[in-house]
Amino acid sequence: MQTTLDADTTPAPPHIAKHPLHWRNRDYGHHWRNRDEEFDASKFGMWLFLTTEVLLFAGIFCGYAVFRMLYPEAWSNGSHYLDWKFGAANTVVLLISSFTCAMAVRCAQLNQQKWLKINLVITLVCAALFVFIKLKFEYMVKLGDGKAPGTFFSYEYAQNAHEQLWWSLYYVGTGIHALHVVIGASLLGYVLFRSWKYQAYGPTEYTMVENSALYWHLVDLVWIFLFPLLYLIH
Repeated sequence: MQTTLDADTTPAPPHIAKHPLHWRNRDYGHHWRNRDEEFDASKFGMWLFLTTEVLLFAGIFCGYAVFRMLYPEAWSNGSHYLDWKFGAANTVVLLISSFTCAMAVRCAQLNQQKWLKINLVITLVCAALFVFIKLKFEYMVKLGDGKAPGTFFSYEYAQNAHEQLWWSLYYVGTGIHALHVVIGASLLGYVLFRSWKYQAYGPTEYTMVENSALYWHLVDLVWIFLFPLLYLIH
């Protein structure tokens, strides 16, 4: 006996039916029985992807732990060159951005289109500020002082023979994280564009907003670990 899976034909609630927007009239593929099934599957897929991201950073943290155990003096000397104030500033910036990103999801659920856009803009400004601080006050300064990544055989600036390992791991960890900041900001920028131009998200369609927010929260969480490990160990 063959069963036909029909699209969800449940009528929209009265407060939603008044809005002839893209998200209210969305059509669903034949492989989804209803919008809840699509939402759950999309969110589950995002969590699986985030698991692979955790594994990526777990390798960096494991390398950090092993090298710190083997060369504690080199790790202390390398960390001494970092200014914790810039790391703390970036921590505050990311915490603010996580709050506004979560509020953007809530605003989409409540159909607060204006505040959805405002919270997304604030999140993107915080992302830009994070990258600016990292490039202007950390990478450019360190590279100008000769503390470049991959200088495994250069000891001109090192107080310890293994300090170059510290700088290589510092650039790998923070560089990959900064790349994730850029990717997350790009996703949220795409959400803002569709929200601004099409009002594409609302009470019945906010999957893209929530999945992008989940990715952004991972970026924030990874930095919460990187900041004390890199900036505060000395």
